Amino acid sequence: MMQQANLPTHIGIIMDGNGRWAKKRGLPRKMGHRAGASTFKEIARYANKIGLKYLTTYVFSTENWKRPKDEVDSIIELLRSYLNEMDGYAKENIRVRFIGDRSVFDDDIRAKMQRAEEKSRNATGLTLILAINYGGRAEIVHAARMLADDVQAGKIFPHQVNESLFSSYLYTDGIPDVDLIIRPSGEYRLSNFLIWQCAYAEYVFMSGVLWPDFKPATLDAAIAEYNSRSRRFGGLANE
Repeated sequence: MMQQANLPTHIGIIMDGNGRWAKKRGLPRKMGHRAGASTFKEIARYANKIGLKYLTTYVFSTENWKRPKDEVDSIIELLRSYLNEMDGYAKENIRVRFIGDRSVFDDDIRAKMQRAEEKSRNATGLTLILAINYGGRAEIVHAARMLADDVQAGKIFPHQVNESLFSSYLYTDGIPDVDLIIRPSGEYRLSNFLIWQCAYAEYVFMSGVLWPDFKPATLDAAIAEYNSRSRRFGGLANE
């Protein structure tokens, strides 16, 4: 098990490869998403167990609506079912947050999201952030619009706008920037995930594992790789 002292503060995971996992087994894509949901639960609980403070997972992007309707419908139903189980997180001292545009979802899904956040609000262990109907560019545009409204209303003057102030308008207000991004499945891109928050993140891309096969040991290996790197944030390495 990874030692707590060696952990990054905030890890982001792009949970990729569910469809390919199912295809390799001759199964419908929705079975891959079910397997991926099971992996998500295991990794979230393991992250809490080892003392990770923040974990953001890319559940459903703004671009995922382009997929076949039956696949999207199965993902939404899987989300609805999963939200029914979320009371357990508060009992495990895991705080739940959702980021993204919720307005597109049915009333019952939005209510379940709100309930999960409220029930776990006082948890002090892992903060588990689920990015649902989320896109990094859309988030920045949304923040810019809210900031512009406040400038127009006279609440803020243009000369007061800086990176810190702008960050407070993002969905992730109050959450530290990402230290480590992990993406299984062999793809080497961010796919519009936390593009503001990843300015100084380390990236670990894994070509030999699809998300449903991702294990606690896989997370440990990614963290070990993170710890092997020199993080200078634009400065010089200690010599």
